[in-house]
Parts: sequence; C-alpha cells; structure tokens
Amino acid sequence: MFGISALALMPGAGVSAQSAAVPDGAALYRMRCGSCHTIDTNRTGPLHRGVVGRRAASVPGYNYSPALRASNIIWTQQALDQWLQGPQRMVRGSRMFFTVANPQERAAIITYLRSQPAR
Repeated sequence: MFGISALALMPGAGVSAQSAAVPDGAALYRMRCGSCHTIDTNRTGPLHRGVVGRRAASVPGYNYSPALRASNIIWTQQALDQWLQGPQRMVRGSRMFFTVANPQERAAIITYLRSQPAR
C-alpha cells in the first residue's frame, strides 16, 4: 500500500536505525578506556572527571610523564581527538600508547567526557 518514499516520510521511520548508528559514549569509554581510567579515581591513568578544559598533567596525586608535564596542552575537544588518534605522535615520551581509530567512537567518548564536569 505504501511505497518506499511514503514510508520514508512517515514520522518515526528509521529512528531506531539512526539511534543504533550513534555510538554510546559512556559504554565506549568503559570499553576502550576503562582498563586504565575511571571518571573519579586515578588508576593506571589519571581520573577523567573535568578533563575537558583542564591543563594536561594537572590532576593532583597522579605521576605524569615529564613529556606530558612539559606539554602545556589544554584538553579541548580538538586536543582530545588528536590525542586519541596517537598520543605518542602528539607528545613523544608520554606513557599512553592506546588509540581510538574510529572518528565516531572518538567523538562519542569526548562527548561523554564533556558531560562529566569537575565537581
């Protein structure tokens, strides 16, 4: 009864397919970053609460590499995106080697981190 074009114009058509295509930043953070990081506690890596807008190597109680301490990076969305593409390319001598190759996954993780402001 309905042609394909009519179905495409129906309200809600394709919503679940679009929703499924949007990565879940919290789940990706836990999956990709969670073995070393948490939002609120220093572990192998420093805590991430309030990371967006924070100066690199500034979390109290975490032992950063000399290279990252000297970097003067401010963790903007763009800096985090570059970092996740290759920490060693961005700051040679940093201790992080893990990368997130997929740009949509990086964006979702960064969006999640933005939603975790400093307390």
